[in-house]
Amino acid sequence: MKQAILAHWFIGLKRHSKAFILISIDVFFVWFALWSAFSLRWGELYVPKGDVWYLFAIAPMIAVCVFIRLGLYRAIIRYIEMRALWTIIQATTLYALIFAFVWYGSGIKFIPRTVSPINWLLVMLLVGSSRLFARWWLGDTYFRLGGLRDTTDVRKKNVLIYGAGSAGVQLASALVYGREFRPIAFIDDDSLLHKSKINGLRIYPFSDLSYLIERYQISDVLLAMPSAKRSRISDLIRLLEPYAVHVMSMPGLSDIAQGKITVDALQEVDIADLLGRRAVAPDQSLLAAAITEKIVMVTGAGGSIGSELCRQIVQLQPHTLILFELSEFALYAIEKDLQHLLSRKAQSSSIEIITVIGSVADARRIEKVCSVFKVQTLYHAAAYKHVPMVEKNPGEAVRNNIFGTLYTAQAAIKANVELFVLISTDKAVRPTNTMGATKRFAELILQALSAGFGSAHHTRFTMVRFGNVLGSSGSVVPLFREQIARGGPVTVTDERIIRYFMTIPEASQLVIQAGALGQGGDVLVLDMGEPIRIIDLAKRMIHLSGLEIKDEAHPAGEIEIIYTGLRSGEKLYEELLIGDDVSDTTHPRIMRAQEQVIAWSELEQMLQLLEQASFEDDFEQIRQVLTQAVSGFVPQCDINDVLWKQAATNLRQDSLA
Repeated sequence: MKQAILAHWFIGLKRHSKAFILISIDVFFVWFALWSAFSLRWGELYVPKGDVWYLFAIAPMIAVCVFIRLGLYRAIIRYIEMRALWTIIQATTLYALIFAFVWYGSGIKFIPRTVSPINWLLVMLLVGSSRLFARWWLGDTYFRLGGLRDTTDVRKKNVLIYGAGSAGVQLASALVYGREFRPIAFIDDDSLLHKSKINGLRIYPFSDLSYLIERYQISDVLLAMPSAKRSRISDLIRLLEPYAVHVMSMPGLSDIAQGKITVDALQEVDIADLLGRRAVAPDQSLLAAAITEKIVMVTGAGGSIGSELCRQIVQLQPHTLILFELSEFALYAIEKDLQHLLSRKAQSSSIEIITVIGSVADARRIEKVCSVFKVQTLYHAAAYKHVPMVEKNPGEAVRNNIFGTLYTAQAAIKANVELFVLISTDKAVRPTNTMGATKRFAELILQALSAGFGSAHHTRFTMVRFGNVLGSSGSVVPLFREQIARGGPVTVTDERIIRYFMTIPEASQLVIQAGALGQGGDVLVLDMGEPIRIIDLAKRMIHLSGLEIKDEAHPAGEIEIIYTGLRSGEKLYEELLIGDDVSDTTHPRIMRAQEQVIAWSELEQMLQLLEQASFEDDFEQIRQVLTQAVSGFVPQCDINDVLWKQAATNLRQDSLA
């Protein structure tokens, strides 16, 4: 305890007081080293005589001046790093050389020449070892007792670091000075490293994980492999999943190198790593084809897909990017995000960002924007996509998803837009809900416009269909994270339900590339990989949060999973293709589907019926038209429009009254 009090006293001193103490200690070390050099050379306790006292007087003056010049007194000792030893070696060597020059130039006789190198070696050892000892003593005391401002015991979490490479070593060093984690040991797959130590931490094989968790009450395992492939991380996560530890990871090397994140900025395991989907490098020529030096517009620019599309687009150097969005806040947020992104890239400063508030259901507004700004490439991401919400508001879905697409496509034709890309969904394939049916109808509109107008216009229409994207609004992933953080329960609609998943950045890149591949009127389908059981995803997220599932076999678990049943219009299984007529493209993750097309003349009549039914809130007529137009549309629920149901309830109450 007395040592701790002394350490805190020293740490609490002012900088000039600490420097004075260090200088005094170094003066003593210089004197002691010089005396010891003489004693070792003569083999007896040396007593300075005559002119030699002059050397003892001048030595500390030379040393202190050199040490001050090389910054030995500017370092904070408890944070001093091993590389500081090189500075100490440089400083003591320079001192020894200057001192030897003064020595031999003084003309003092009867001094063996070997005294000089012995003196240099002793000074280097004394000064260097004193710094390392002070670093250990002050640092350990400071952080063990919580620092000057908080002398209470800080209860750190005991953690293991997976990966004993340079990233793991840097992470361990950073965590030593933090207040949250206490690194206990490394785990590494390299058998040559096992039983070795790095900075006092032993390296263990993976087989010792259970022992370490039990022995040291490990709460977290930190993955320190920022450059590892996603498949490797996924395999590792599967190995860690059975253990009741919270798994976190270091950020990627690119983020660290660019200064976005520090080494010790730990983050939750990326859900994309959890799924292990192998990313395919994008084709840069396809990415740039419809964007570079062009005027590009994104509808629904503030949404999950729309906003990421905008981020990808600005990286490709468009001439102008027009953000079209109904939500004022979402538009403000994406504009701010893009401006920050551009501010970090000097070569992108010439890109003009234009923000437009508007609805795609406003035909006049969308047509004017396309014409005034002379849009060349248009990505149509604006849509209502939340299945249960659309079931409660089917009329709005028709106006936004169907007529919004129609008005935007017609505006593109009038403004001579070169490329129009519709962001579609796997729920458009044999839909069981209104959202999927409206999105398939939107596809039919673009197909009919492409086939019906022929060469009457120059706009190339392309539809890109894919499944769920990780982390989007309404996705299960952020919902599960929130539920786990709350302590549960985690809600899953059905034990059998499966979904396709893709990261938002990958989906956006593929959308851009697919648009460039589109030939006009074709449906391009993204390869989503293998489907994922939602229940398995929920279980893995619970385990990797360091928690145990509460069920009959484990009644003491922390998180319970409950089944809520399928929601209105929800399917157990999602599909990406309506038929079997599918062909490859030049991109390994993009396929071209040939599907049934309705002639424009026939589709135009259906649109007139839908417009009238939507205006009159005739939802039975809307459903009838959608069933007729959309192949395989089999509604799973009755009409659930909130106003329609309430009006029916009021009518019944009035009749009873």
